[in-house]
Amino acid sequence: MLTAYKKALPLLRIPFSIYLMPVFWFGLSALRGPWSGWRAAGVFVVLHLLAYPASNGYNSYYDKDEGSIGGLKAPPKVTPELLHLVWAFDALAVAGAALISLPFAGLVVVYLLVSKAYSYEGIRLKKYPLLSTLVVVVFQGAFTFLMTQIGAGATENQLLEKTNLLLALVSTLFLCGSYPLTQVYQHEEDARRGDRTLSLRLGIRGTFVFAAAGLLAGAATLGLAYSIREEIRPLLIFLVATGPVVVLFGRWAWLVWHDEKAANFEHTMRMNQVSSLCLSAAFIAMLLWR
Repeated sequence: MLTAYKKALPLLRIPFSIYLMPVFWFGLSALRGPWSGWRAAGVFVVLHLLAYPASNGYNSYYDKDEGSIGGLKAPPKVTPELLHLVWAFDALAVAGAALISLPFAGLVVVYLLVSKAYSYEGIRLKKYPLLSTLVVVVFQGAFTFLMTQIGAGATENQLLEKTNLLLALVSTLFLCGSYPLTQVYQHEEDARRGDRTLSLRLGIRGTFVFAAAGLLAGAATLGLAYSIREEIRPLLIFLVATGPVVVLFGRWAWLVWHDEKAANFEHTMRMNQVSSLCLSAAFIAMLLWR
């Protein structure tokens, strides 16, 4: 019995949750005014070690991927034990969130339910390219940005401050640019399951054009927000830290333009790793500088 659970555990893809860290650090770095460090640490654990893995596992349970998926080049076969782990991680995520604050716990419940609607065969938002993209970029972007701040103890004034909401929008725009790139190597498998993902609809080259537009819009809006705040230092940190991301994305796009086979699992994971680490480093640097 224990062996079956150990075999199912990799499908929770806990290390892959690290790629979602930038939104957490971005939310904290955007706060103007006091917030609780211990509560923020609790938020990190609940989201990255419990809620995100539960969502990953649930998605894997219904997708039953045979090819590479985010964080796993050769995923193990899906078994009923995976769903047991998902429910356990869900329960721990909600219980842990409740220890931090009840409003935060409520938002975690909403996030978990939406993530299940994305994959569950009876609803499967994933089948609808525009709706699924909207749900993902809003809930993994602005929703998680504000959820992190609420969990960390931000006040209503901090949350509703106009530049804070503008930065929440930035997180969604960045997700809008990066999310289709995570689908670009799965076209055959998505088509086989009947999932008309946005990347599949756009095509490989179209995915890169869409991603570039989304990321550029996010960067421009970020610059606007920091200009309104008169915070030039964070903007400079962001520009320096994301230099490697721009170079890597440009090189990858050039390769894909000449050979679409370059839109593969290895390049996608490298892009995820570099962008996640660079963005996280930028927002952590902003926090430390303050």
